[in-house]
Amino acid sequence: MNIADHKGVWVFAEQRDGELQKVALELLGKGREIADKLGVELTAVLLGDKVDNLAKDLLAYGADKVLYAEDERLAHITTDAYTRVICDLANEIKPEVIFIGASFIGRDLGPRVAGRLSTGLTADCTALDVEEGTGHLMMTRPAFGGNLMATIMCTEHRPQMSTVRPGVFDRLAKDESRIDESKIQKVSVNLVDEDMRIKVLDVVKIAKEVADISEAEVLVAGGRGMGNKESFQMLEELAEALGGTVAGSRAAVDNGWIDHALQVGQTGKTVRPKVYVACGISGAIQHLAGMQDSDYIIAINRDADAAIMSAADLGLVGDLNKIIPELTAQIKAMKN
Repeated sequence: MNIADHKGVWVFAEQRDGELQKVALELLGKGREIADKLGVELTAVLLGDKVDNLAKDLLAYGADKVLYAEDERLAHITTDAYTRVICDLANEIKPEVIFIGASFIGRDLGPRVAGRLSTGLTADCTALDVEEGTGHLMMTRPAFGGNLMATIMCTEHRPQMSTVRPGVFDRLAKDESRIDESKIQKVSVNLVDEDMRIKVLDVVKIAKEVADISEAEVLVAGGRGMGNKESFQMLEELAEALGGTVAGSRAAVDNGWIDHALQVGQTGKTVRPKVYVACGISGAIQHLAGMQDSDYIIAINRDADAAIMSAADLGLVGDLNKIIPELTAQIKAMKN
């Protein structure tokens, strides 16, 4: 393989039911930075049916151009069909980098695409950069249970591929002056029945009232130190007083105190709220990896030497059963 033949950064623009997923916009922001460092174009790869408006949005959020594969068979994501289309385009155009969001869909799609293209894939990245001199992509992810961060490079094969979990990077501000419809390239789809081993016959959605913690500006998170599920009522009251949302550590999820969708950390979600209140959380590196970029961190813990204290902007040492109700009462009094 002549890696010099490969140019350009691609971002898979995941959409569901005609709505762009936020991780796609976040990847465009980081992809813009990487493409500028490499001096190449940033391309958004959009697959779907009758989602022309999304192609324009991708330009507004930083893409130089959009490859838009439109076909009714792509209306619902199936790994077989999406893999075939992306690989056909990649084999023809030869990008040097492909980013895919580490959503449920991306975690399924990324390895299949990488396997077909005979290249490597670094999963669940939390940092991306370019090595000076070589131009190789440096992909950083937690390793050994989150006890260290490993930076991985794919020097012998192209494209260089990584999946990136939602909430890690910032999206760029939408700039509609960037929209130029001549930059949207509709590409033909060469799908045959053999490519469609799975067919979507019907879509049934089950509503689940769980907040998206990755979008919250204020999070009040509880850990093992909360002691039991009933103690989370205190966190609900504090979160309500702060105008925020309740979250938790893996220990809280494993004990059945909160839903997995509310878990912060390496095996949960990465969050970047303006205020993060950690209650009864020791601060294992797996948890810190998911919330350390919060603007302001408040830790409430009996142990002054807990790891969370070193990451906190403000540490409150003492009995959380006394501190949390008092903090809630004082916040309510200030608001009144």
